[in-house]
Amino acid sequence: MPRPATRPTTRHDLPHGLPHDPPQSPPHDPSDGASGAPSVPLAPTSAPTPAQTVGPFYGYALPFPGGEQIAPAGHPGTVTVHGCVRDGAGAPVPDALLEFWQAGPDGSLTGAPGSLRRDPATGAAIGRNGVDFTGFGRVPTDADGHYVVRTLPATAPAGCPDAAPYLAVCLFARGLLHHLFTRVYFPEHATAHVADPLLARLPAERAKTLLARPDGPGRYRFDVHLQQAEDGTYEETVFLAFR
Repeated sequence: MPRPATRPTTRHDLPHGLPHDPPQSPPHDPSDGASGAPSVPLAPTSAPTPAQTVGPFYGYALPFPGGEQIAPAGHPGTVTVHGCVRDGAGAPVPDALLEFWQAGPDGSLTGAPGSLRRDPATGAAIGRNGVDFTGFGRVPTDADGHYVVRTLPATAPAGCPDAAPYLAVCLFARGLLHHLFTRVYFPEHATAHVADPLLARLPAERAKTLLARPDGPGRYRFDVHLQQAEDGTYEETVFLAFR
């Protein structure tokens, strides 16, 4: 048989006519001083609770079907870019989100609609139509901090004659109060890197953090390091101010 719920007893719970005596003060000890107030031991001082940032969790709701498939389906020139997002301790970041933006094959930056198409009946995101190149991708990292996108080879933006081809990247991650911007350059454009307005201003070691490395036919690896390793085994990725 379940026990009835209990609650604190109040003066209204006492039987009718039963006196309710107020709590008695402890007797005064003359040794406590002239004030007559009883001595009470002071509670130990507590340390302030450290600041903690949990979330936001970008892997929920923001990814959409086919977000990693920037190149039109079956395009013969498709290249794969993949890598790992790591924190300052070298540990993978399992719930980061990366957005990729790139110029079209003609260098245009206008892009094309269609990345986030929705079902008109349900409102659910159904992804791309598989034909148009939108120049935009969004992909979360997996449990190992790994991501992968498939896109067309990078081109330089039109109207920027000195710029080398690159992919623009925007990174979101738990604990980052502000998203981070960076770029991916490719080794086959080494001649163009010499005059690129960004790479030309960076020391060689810093510029290397923006360079993808070959990882098989039509495949490149680009790792993102949120901080420099304490032992100096790798540099922090160069991050940019958006203007």
